Amino acid sequence: MAKWNLSEIAKATNGEVVSKDGKLTVEGVSFDTRTLQPNDLFIPLTAERNGHDFIGAAIEKGATASFWSDDLSKVPEGFPVIKVADTEKAFQLFAQYYLEQVNPKVVGVTGSNGKTTTKDMVAAVASSKYRTYKTVGNFNNHLGLPYTILNMPADTELLVLEMGMSERGEIEVLSALAQPDIAVITMIGESHIEFLGSREGISEAKLEIVSGMTDGVLIYPGEEPLLQDKIAGGYVQDTVSKILTFGRHKGMTLYPVEVEARLKQTVFKTNQKPDLACTLPVPGIYNVQNALAAVLVGQEIGVSIQEAYLQLENFELTRDRLEWKVGINQSVLLNDAYNASPSSMKAVLRYFQQIEAPARKIAVLGDILELGDYSKVMHESLSEAVDLEALDLLVLYGEEMKALYEALPDDTKGKVRHFTGDKQPLIELLGAELEPEDTVLLKSSRSTGMLEVVSELSLKAES
Repeated sequence: MAKWNLSEIAKATNGEVVSKDGKLTVEGVSFDTRTLQPNDLFIPLTAERNGHDFIGAAIEKGATASFWSDDLSKVPEGFPVIKVADTEKAFQLFAQYYLEQVNPKVVGVTGSNGKTTTKDMVAAVASSKYRTYKTVGNFNNHLGLPYTILNMPADTELLVLEMGMSERGEIEVLSALAQPDIAVITMIGESHIEFLGSREGISEAKLEIVSGMTDGVLIYPGEEPLLQDKIAGGYVQDTVSKILTFGRHKGMTLYPVEVEARLKQTVFKTNQKPDLACTLPVPGIYNVQNALAAVLVGQEIGVSIQEAYLQLENFELTRDRLEWKVGINQSVLLNDAYNASPSSMKAVLRYFQQIEAPARKIAVLGDILELGDYSKVMHESLSEAVDLEALDLLVLYGEEMKALYEALPDDTKGKVRHFTGDKQPLIELLGAELEPEDTVLLKSSRSTGMLEVVSELSLKAES
């Protein structure tokens, strides 16, 4: 675990130690008193609420010191602080300083969908050769990224950073902080179209990931026309010296020549090693694309394709993403309710409808958020992926899902239920409906609260 003294931190952040002992050390950082650990440096952020108001709770939890941009007269007597102009900016400068000290190779991962899965896969591949650390959970924004950096072990050799965004300019800030050696774009979908206006706007925002690079490597889906056009037009030439592509067809650096979808696995072979199969421990043909990106990263850092496959066959997926759980009444749940976009929902729905399940198949879909004026037409478009002959029951939840319900043919509505508001009726329906060996897909944007339904339907809910 890294240790920093206050004088060192103050120098890195253009701050000033307000304490008799600048040699006092901290061992971690936290901007949330609920998760703060003893000997942490507290980061009182001032966005929605003034974090300085929580200094008492931070001290009670064991904080050793704190950044401080408020009136110094409000500092508790005798408690050491580092006076800075802006606590959030100081947080980021501190992370940048530590990143330079450790100096790992940095891989940045962004995209409309598949960021977290690809991050997990890249970390698994890299760990065969390097001491590797990765973004925990979805700590992928202007606060999560510096938090990840400051929590990485001092002996880290390769750092995998997930980079998320909702508006233009956000990934540019993250790239400037992380200065990735390798950048991966997973795909361009419709996530955050409410704020960016179009898929072209999304592609430009994702390409911000190269802005902090110097002679870097860009790995991207080569069949995405929006990225193709911008890259061909010189959009990345100032910072990228090498470009690798992955996709579904010939012409890409790496593409699958054979894919087999199984209930809980996906098997594929590639053009570079057509006689060798890789068995991913996750379902969904779309995950092959994430795996291809990870294999390309591996090749850039000296990991053979054989070793990359071995690592991918044993990698662990971040929780709540295509997570198989034991459900009530001996049912089986496929939980993918952490995040959603129209592209990802169509992909997982098509996969689910194609698999062979031991009994009935039930799909539970919740609203997709952050679609703005496009919401109605994009929820309607989900009907393209719905095959009610392959499903025994389709359960929809949320106001936006009304558009999908109305887009489905009237003669199929007998297999469809739509709920809004209180989730209890939905939970009661499924609780009464589920039978042994039924397989249930749950997919939704996190803010819809579908994880509550997952929790209620999981076996532990019976205890």
